[in-house]
Amino acid sequence: MKNTLGRIILLVDDYEQSAAFYEENFGFSRVFDVTTDVGQRFLHLGHQGEDNAGIWFLKAEDKAQRERIGNQTAGQPTLVIYTSNLQELYGRLKNKGVKIKTEPVISPDYSFLHCFDHDGNEIVVVELKPS
Repeated sequence: MKNTLGRIILLVDDYEQSAAFYEENFGFSRVFDVTTDVGQRFLHLGHQGEDNAGIWFLKAEDKAQRERIGNQTAGQPTLVIYTSNLQELYGRLKNKGVKIKTEPVISPDYSFLHCFDHDGNEIVVVELKPS
């Protein structure tokens, strides 16, 4: 038996604004984007041709769900994104006005920073160094 990670689910208020954040800042693309005949939308972002891991956006439909947008994990990070060049990505995030919570921490084995997405979800961005 083989198990793989599918997608994390993020509650959003606006599909397009949330998707644009990940497309513009992290190079994600729309892997699947369909609206059913009853108006339910399935929008999945990831990297084409890679594994199935990615983000599935769900529109918050009621007051309780809307209150959870950007705080699904009670103030803890929501997801981890790996990068091959943290310093380059950090510069791009800063230039685009992305809110940085933790400036880059550099060590011999790894480097990381924390930032927030369009909806307020905390993201940990990690660069692992070759061993």
